[in-house]
Amino acid sequence: MPGGRMFEKQIQMVDLHRQYLRLKNDIDTAMQSVMDDCSFINGPQVKTFSRHLAEYLDVPSVIPCGNGTDALQIALMALGLKPGDEVIIPAFTYVAAAEVVALLGLTPVLVDVDSRTFNINPSLIEAAVSPKTKAIIVVHLFGQSCDMESIMSLADVHHLFVIEDNAQSVGATYTFPDGRTQKTGTIGHIGTTSFFPSKPLACYGDGGALITSDVQLAERIHQIANHGQVRKYHHKQIGCNSRLDTLQAAILDVKLRYLSEFTQARQLVASRYDEALSSCQDVLLPLKSSFSTHVYHQYTIQVEEKKRDLLQAYLKERGVPSMVYYPLPLQLQEAYRGIIRIGGSLQESDKLSRSVLSLPIHTEMTESEQRHITDSFAEAILAIARLS
Repeated sequence: MPGGRMFEKQIQMVDLHRQYLRLKNDIDTAMQSVMDDCSFINGPQVKTFSRHLAEYLDVPSVIPCGNGTDALQIALMALGLKPGDEVIIPAFTYVAAAEVVALLGLTPVLVDVDSRTFNINPSLIEAAVSPKTKAIIVVHLFGQSCDMESIMSLADVHHLFVIEDNAQSVGATYTFPDGRTQKTGTIGHIGTTSFFPSKPLACYGDGGALITSDVQLAERIHQIANHGQVRKYHHKQIGCNSRLDTLQAAILDVKLRYLSEFTQARQLVASRYDEALSSCQDVLLPLKSSFSTHVYHQYTIQVEEKKRDLLQAYLKERGVPSMVYYPLPLQLQEAYRGIIRIGGSLQESDKLSRSVLSLPIHTEMTESEQRHITDSFAEAILAIARLS
């Protein structure tokens, strides 16, 4: 395919530098306060951020930890699951959920996802439940909630724990059929999140947190994340060392104040994509669920498998980055052969891994940058059609 005009500046999938420049004074001040105190571990900023995030989510307890994967592992440990127990997870997601299940000697049970929302399909979960099933990890993928009413109802019937992986959807709101609303990550027994630099609420390194409204669970989580201690040098249970450092907490406390603004910025970018790309043939745009707001951690489209690589190559020629999340579903990952149990057909997960493509989306994107992206995209679709 012929190359075209490059944009005058390099376009980023996520432009962390420009976002930092916008917040520079606040962030530099927050970081300097940590340097002045030298309270690098469990400093006052950690407690302050935890309290502010709990207020934002309207929950009693937010327990920070080292990263999002630790959060998932600590959640499973806090629920008292034993080796041999089964945990249902979506087949189309990042590996972390399967990883922590396997590390604890539990069995990951893979369930297919909805082809339009990318989230676990509630109608397929019940068939995957066995007498060994003890929990479900739901992943609110790409920025919007799973169908939590259906999932929580099923969990109640089968006496299952529900863990929400909310790393990609912090700030999204779920609406129940009766009109009640809750933030994602606060509906299940435990919510988890990651503050990885590209996430909706992000620090400048690794970080994570667990969310729960259960007082006893919160106490167990606190202990597990701190070597299982009830107080210093007194260890009540087996734990781990997983802490959010004070510098990252200070940065997150600043960014939390801008979270709603960041969400609106990404939603605006998504709406521009929707308008500009709606006429492109053979392209499925992201579907927003009726029961959830969408914070657009990713803007993920679907194209035919044979066209995706051509499209990605053409965009690259025009200086437009794109990413495939995720190119290999969990059932095909070498590390998990012989470990997982397949909970029914996984055809949608397999199909999605061959058809998804995520376009740049971030809080600092300009209209001119996005126009270059959408113009390049439309030209690529036409060029690919001529080749067919």
